[in-house]
Amino acid sequence: MADFNFKKWNLILGWLAFLIAFITYSLTVEPTVSFWDAGEYILTSSKLQVGHPPGAPFFQMMGAFFSIFASEPSQIGLVINMMSATASAFTILFMFWSIVLLIKQVVKKDTKSSTTQNTAILGAAFVGSLSFAFTDSFWFNAVETEVYAMATLIMAVLFYLGLRWGNDMFKPRGNKWLILISFVVGLSFGVHFMGLLTIPAIGLIYYFKNYKTITAKNFILANLAGIAILLFVFKLLAPNILRYFSALEIFFVNSVGLPFNSGSIIALVLLVGFIFWGLNYTRKKGYIHLNTGLLCVTFIVVGFSSWLMLPIRANANVTVNENNPSSARELLAYYNLEQYPKTHLFYGPQFTDQYAGLDENQPYIDDKPKYEKDEKSGTYVIVNDYKDGLQNYNTEHASLLPRMWSSEHAENYMKYSGFLDFSIKTEYQMQNELRSLVNSFKDSVEKGEVDYEDYHDFLKKYGRFIDIQKPSLLQNIYYLFDYQIGYMYWRYFMWNFTGRQDDVQGRLDLHGNWISGINAVDSYILGVSQENLPSDVLNNRARNTYYFLPLLLGLIGLFFVFNRDKKLFWTMLVFFLFTGIAIQVYTNVRPFEPRERDYSLVGSFYVFALWIGFGVFAIYEKLRTYFKTPVLAPIVGLVYLIAVPGILISQNWDDHDRSGRETAHAMAVQYLEACDPNAIIFTIGDNDTFPLWYAQEIEGIRRDVRVVCTSLLNVDWYIDQMKRKAYDSDPIPSSLTHDQYKWGTRDYIIKEVITQDTLDLDQFLGFITNDDPRTKYKHILEQQGYDTSGQRRQDLNANYLPTEHVRIPVDKESVLRNGIVKAKDSALIVPHIDIKINGSAIYKNRLLMLDIIANNNWERPIYFSGGAFGDDDYIWMKDYLQLDGLVYKLVPIKTTVAKNNPFDMGRIDADKMYDMVMNWEWGNSGDPSMYHDIETRKNSLTYRGNLARLIEVLIQEGDFEKAEEIADLAMAKMPVDLFGFYTLLEAYIGAYYELKAIEKARKLYSEVSGKYQENLTYYSTLSEYNQSQYIQNIYNDIERYRGLVDVTTVYETEPFVKAEMEKFNSYLRLFTGELEGDDEQADQIEDEIEDTLQELK
Repeated sequence: MADFNFKKWNLILGWLAFLIAFITYSLTVEPTVSFWDAGEYILTSSKLQVGHPPGAPFFQMMGAFFSIFASEPSQIGLVINMMSATASAFTILFMFWSIVLLIKQVVKKDTKSSTTQNTAILGAAFVGSLSFAFTDSFWFNAVETEVYAMATLIMAVLFYLGLRWGNDMFKPRGNKWLILISFVVGLSFGVHFMGLLTIPAIGLIYYFKNYKTITAKNFILANLAGIAILLFVFKLLAPNILRYFSALEIFFVNSVGLPFNSGSIIALVLLVGFIFWGLNYTRKKGYIHLNTGLLCVTFIVVGFSSWLMLPIRANANVTVNENNPSSARELLAYYNLEQYPKTHLFYGPQFTDQYAGLDENQPYIDDKPKYEKDEKSGTYVIVNDYKDGLQNYNTEHASLLPRMWSSEHAENYMKYSGFLDFSIKTEYQMQNELRSLVNSFKDSVEKGEVDYEDYHDFLKKYGRFIDIQKPSLLQNIYYLFDYQIGYMYWRYFMWNFTGRQDDVQGRLDLHGNWISGINAVDSYILGVSQENLPSDVLNNRARNTYYFLPLLLGLIGLFFVFNRDKKLFWTMLVFFLFTGIAIQVYTNVRPFEPRERDYSLVGSFYVFALWIGFGVFAIYEKLRTYFKTPVLAPIVGLVYLIAVPGILISQNWDDHDRSGRETAHAMAVQYLEACDPNAIIFTIGDNDTFPLWYAQEIEGIRRDVRVVCTSLLNVDWYIDQMKRKAYDSDPIPSSLTHDQYKWGTRDYIIKEVITQDTLDLDQFLGFITNDDPRTKYKHILEQQGYDTSGQRRQDLNANYLPTEHVRIPVDKESVLRNGIVKAKDSALIVPHIDIKINGSAIYKNRLLMLDIIANNNWERPIYFSGGAFGDDDYIWMKDYLQLDGLVYKLVPIKTTVAKNNPFDMGRIDADKMYDMVMNWEWGNSGDPSMYHDIETRKNSLTYRGNLARLIEVLIQEGDFEKAEEIADLAMAKMPVDLFGFYTLLEAYIGAYYELKAIEKARKLYSEVSGKYQENLTYYSTLSEYNQSQYIQNIYNDIERYRGLVDVTTVYETEPFVKAEMEKFNSYLRLFTGELEGDDEQADQIEDEIEDTLQELK
């Protein structure tokens, strides 16, 4: 094949790979908003608003460009999702060309390439690139609006440019590739930092190209230099540019007296002037390398300039303006993720720090000063008391390599460290009561009566009296390798190249593991038999098996490169390690995250797929020594195209096809439409907030409703935004001024009860927001005779809660006039609501929620999304709720929550809720051809629970026809086989029996009981050891199955009940070995299982 022809086919096949990937992603892309961050990214892209730190301004600007192709607002979600599909397809294009360059580099020693060899190279690149196109994690990113698809494209482009630079490095103007690399590096700051991880590999390309003699010294220095450049760009260049702008802004505004933003403009002019001077000076002096270096920095800065979008749009007061980075100083805090907990990679506190109290030598450290614009004085002022503003960690509980660091995950860490040893502190050892308490607790631990949660609670409660042993360095290292690398990297890697068990998040249990499809291997890996698996396991659409084929082909390629070109092998290995394991080490992963995190590791999967391409070529190279046929290369390429990309796409299609799924959109609409006009709805986090933002911002749905995310309501910038009108939504009713909730003020208010009296809400808020010295903690301490000389001033000057009892007045006339309660229920309205504030303190977000209640005076309807069940999530008013569809409305009617069923909160207006439900859009949730992802299925818990409660009320009111209609709707839209989570279906079986729909009841009973029977049959085939491991699962299934049988005893005929009880007992006998007919022992079986469960605990 002539050189020209090779170039032609290189282009044709590269674009063909692009086209195949693009068509695949286009056919499977989500048609609208999805769960998690997608809703936020869609709306902040389309309208160029400000999303969560560390920001993605270039990504958002590209999204704004894509959104102009939408013919109507409802299509904006689709076209921005298509941006990810397009970016992912371009990733495959550049990957194809990269594989071609890499293989040609390996075989370059041949003086002349043959036609068949060139064909083999192209075939290998085609197989390798399409293999990556159809991998689990990359495909997941390609069909939704998230930054990872574009970040992977940037990474692929950077590596391709690095290879081109390596080829042209000694040619005239060869450094043009380096300048382009620098520009793309700058762009990566506007998408995701993942692209920067290509820098060490590019550095090695330079090193191996320029150093023909490799010594241990220059090899080590080259690797360190690559890491140093990465750190320079990521940790020094970008943040110091922002620091430079911040410092000049504050200087020229505060010291010189210029207007706001003048310092930033001067900084920009000086920066541009310095760059211009520097380029001219180095060019005139002939400092070639210095000139090139300055050009690189310049183009990084040019790429980084996409960040200018953030302060520009923040100053426009856009609706979504997270962290409000409106000035240079605030933009620096935004970049540095100052709102998030700090992690310590090499030395710092462990999770046991929370039990230890203050450090003896340095209990507090300085916080960072928080600057705000003071419009009156025209200067920036520091609003927080930052000196000694932060509690320092206790150095007794600090260590090298603190892998187990998060105080929120103590129970899970103890699965690795074991129960922490502790002893009574010397000064308390003579307290007999304490000694007795500790000894009793240790006895309970030895008897197995204490689990990790109980142990954590004990240490938390009595930590100041005891010395607790922190996890050792070896335990931290074990956790690093076993969990952070083993479970949170290797498991994800094997998902992509060997197979995946299911889509349920793994928690070191029977879910989310990697499998291969070879039962003997999978049984060994999982430690449990893979024979006779229940249908729910076998039919999970994310159960994908590749039989090790992609893994083996990649390993063949890896060893091929190792044997043929060790320099290239090391370059690729470093690339692989930095984009995979290094990420997990740097992020210091906790057990367990809210969802699986494989999507952030696609860079390393990309590198392994490069080796898959090499694997195809290696097999061709081996076979051509035996077969001289000219069709060998096409045959090898075709065989492995079917064997690897073919199996990947066939296995992964069904669980990556989101083309018909609109469940997140439907849920958002149902939340908003459930609210009365001009309502306020309190939400919790991502999945009950971002889809609602999307629906309002993009599609204009119910813009009169004010969505208040309570997890953001503890920061001043968000409160400021809530106090502004947004579209048709009025500001939140609040009397607190900015000074009363500014950064560092009233973040939490400690409870120091000095009276059991009940205060009116206005009095209560007036006391805790007052700056009178008599309302401060210092005053109460002095009144109680304490010496305050050693106390921190921030604590002494803080407000406190004088009582935990608060009364909220009810204006009945206002309630009825504004339709908060229907006139027919007016007699049920209470004159006031008394709440008891639990816990040791009240946080700022709860303070603001109470402030809204106080100033609303029942004028605007107030709702809760139901995303959590803590008493404080409902501002201690769980007994005053009304369930309206998916949301809970605050009403002054008392409906006490039953202690035995704490999740059934609030009264129900059956007519109102029935009308809501019958008008719901379900987002194709009842379509059996649609993939029901885990979030969609988990939401069925809320749907089923709420609809079951509606059915119950309709039955009580004698409206049997409507009750059956709702039950049928629930079964049609949330089919048993598709949604799982069977526990709530017991209520539907009982409801059908109540409604005399016997056949429907029996059908549902048969379906659900069949699921438990399958599970128990499977568990019964396991070894005794495995059964003891999963005794909790066995016990749960038995109890739930028994619950179903108990329902039939109330409604069914005696023969039916007798037959089902015998069937139930036969499944119990599977775990005891008793013969049929030993029914007198059946009642003892569950007790034995429960006893075993307690012993194992």
